[in-house]
Amino acid sequence: MSHGVESRKALTEACATATGKAAGALLDLQKPEGYWCGELLADSTLESDYVLLQLWLYPPQGASWNPPNAARIEKVRRSILGRQLPGGGFNIYPGGPADVSASVKAYTALKLAGMDPESEPMARLRSVILDLGGIQSANSYVKINLSLFGLYTRAFVPTIPLSLVLLPGHVLYQTWWLTRAIVVPLSIVQAVGGTREPPDGFHLNEIAAPGKSFGLPRRDKMSMIFHQVDRALKIWQRRGPREVQRAAVRAAEKWMLDHTRYSEGLGAIYPSMMYLIMALDSLGYPADHPDLMQATRQFENLLTETETTLYFQPCFSPVWDTAYAAFALGESGHAPPDRLARAAEWLIAKEIRHKGDWSVKRPDLPPSGWAFEFENEHYPDIDDTAMVLLAMLHAKSSDRAAQARCEGRALHWLVNMQSRDGGWAAFDVDNNWAILNRVPFADHNAMLDPTCPDITGRVIESLARRGYAPGHEHLRQGVQYLLHTQERNGSWYGRWGVDYIYGTFLALRGLRAANQPGTAEAMSRACEWVGGVQNGDGGCGESCASYVKNDYVAGPSTASQTAWGVLALLAVGDRGSAALERGVRWLVENQLADGQWAESLATGTGFPNVFYLRYCLYRDYFPLMALKYAGGALKS
Repeated sequence: MSHGVESRKALTEACATATGKAAGALLDLQKPEGYWCGELLADSTLESDYVLLQLWLYPPQGASWNPPNAARIEKVRRSILGRQLPGGGFNIYPGGPADVSASVKAYTALKLAGMDPESEPMARLRSVILDLGGIQSANSYVKINLSLFGLYTRAFVPTIPLSLVLLPGHVLYQTWWLTRAIVVPLSIVQAVGGTREPPDGFHLNEIAAPGKSFGLPRRDKMSMIFHQVDRALKIWQRRGPREVQRAAVRAAEKWMLDHTRYSEGLGAIYPSMMYLIMALDSLGYPADHPDLMQATRQFENLLTETETTLYFQPCFSPVWDTAYAAFALGESGHAPPDRLARAAEWLIAKEIRHKGDWSVKRPDLPPSGWAFEFENEHYPDIDDTAMVLLAMLHAKSSDRAAQARCEGRALHWLVNMQSRDGGWAAFDVDNNWAILNRVPFADHNAMLDPTCPDITGRVIESLARRGYAPGHEHLRQGVQYLLHTQERNGSWYGRWGVDYIYGTFLALRGLRAANQPGTAEAMSRACEWVGGVQNGDGGCGESCASYVKNDYVAGPSTASQTAWGVLALLAVGDRGSAALERGVRWLVENQLADGQWAESLATGTGFPNVFYLRYCLYRDYFPLMALKYAGGALKS
């Protein structure tokens, strides 16, 4: 037997051993109720925003600010300060450069929490902020938040129109759902909340760049038009008919409260939940009002606090983690049926049976699907729904008839959420009014929910494995969408994971499952691209900076991204190339003794260029899938 064959045989055996260990480790993380939920971690901005929320709820007395939770504020201060970069600033993803918005938020929070502006950490932070263009260069939501306390001039921040809910043509529903869930309560806060005073003498003048304008940026002619609209909105807020304004406030209030039904908080995600609390307070809800108490309790559920540490999760990811864990375990063949049955029964209980915002564009479509979080029924997620349907190929409940009905409803909903361009978005259909990206508060990169290759690839795989024939019209349109959106270098953009490695692996899995003619050349180009970006250590890694450059930027190898690279190669039919063997070997050699992998970098995407995520189970279920498939490929 040649050395090469021996080496490959040893790698195959090591792959099988690693797969068993990974499956065991993942099974150990299943909750008694049947679900998985790894921590979802972000940057320091959540803790910084928390300090401003406390300042809103508990105004200072003169120069002194002594909120009732002062001990928690001290933990927040330590939590923020612990993430300061050596150069003084704060980043939005591990290993990334200082970001001006995150740095301004941190400076404000630290100063409010009692840090001396002349202390060494604050001096370094101030220097970084000024080098990055000062407070004037922060994004619009930072400026809006600061303006609520008189720390940034209201005249120079975008006005969120109260009338969004009342505008004809469902204009509100042309935005992404998270933008809706943010701007509706924020419009109330701006209109009726007034300005809450900071402690006497508190200001941020020292982080204003000298000579730089505080006004709204003027990017092009279209943005100039929106500037004029913004000016008119400011006049209307001051002088508009009070009866019309009151009607707009009540419409926004009703929308907001209606959207807290069947949901663990407005949108079940940090920013909208925070603004809900501020909006209810602005409307005069007393602290013991049930709606405000519930909003506060649900918001604080996102908080993890010990005697010494404190951090927030932006939301919870149980449906996503459960679907992927169950699918990976089912594919691996290492999951006891009763454990998968518990997962199936938990997922079936989470199926959405109420119409949400998506029904504005699909009014006749019966509801189904799954949200990302524990409960968020207004916003079922196309991506989660496709993944749950894949998981249920293996996860079978004790009531097979009920599961079949559930799967039938979900498939019907999923297919009919396809957009006109042939792709699938995350939550909506044809959510592509590009003009909305020009509004003054659109710099958070979350105004729209466009179709994207990563979700489209997953949906195609889900439908194909559910029996949709290669020639089915929905699959054909989806495949054409993928062929049309392939990058010139052979990769695909990834909207919800970092970035081109993620998009490429999912697009290739979709094309492989669809098995349509005319895709071989595109898949071959993608395979060459994946091999070409492999790191020297055999792993794969991509920086969040890819979103800035709009092109692949290499990063240190990670377990999740290496697994995506291996999965991409396998989807093209790789049965043992050097690139595949190197990737598999990296996963085997970097597996920990407990069967897991270490991963400290962000490989998930919230808003490109603005907010990134560390999914703490990505390092477990993606390598499990990659090793299982690779073991079979290397044997052949």
